[in-house]
Amino acid sequence: MANKQRGYVQIELDRPRRLKYDMNALTELEDALDRPVTQLNDQSIGIKELRALLWAGLIHEDRELTLEGAGELVEMENIQTVSEKVTEAMTLAFPPAQQKKQMGGPNGVGKKRNA
Repeated sequence: MANKQRGYVQIELDRPRRLKYDMNALTELEDALDRPVTQLNDQSIGIKELRALLWAGLIHEDRELTLEGAGELVEMENIQTVSEKVTEAMTLAFPPAQQKKQMGGPNGVGKKRNA
């Protein structure tokens, strides 16, 4: 089972794998697509972007995986599931503001200023 609190989403491909989009994954994704992650949206996600998203989400556990290798893990029969799992994992990487508050964690760093 994936640990959603830590940003992992379980996906069944050639074997059970876990998607995670951390800083390293997002940096690799930007390099692969030659554009910022912030420019990705529902209208700009094609097959090329889906393959890169899948690859970037898997390299934390398989550093040898290539873009082409990630593409070989996707068949037309599972492309919808892959898309849904990638979306779920990306949502965990960029939670809405309300969800961030519920997850807890620090609100800021450093000393508070006296006003």
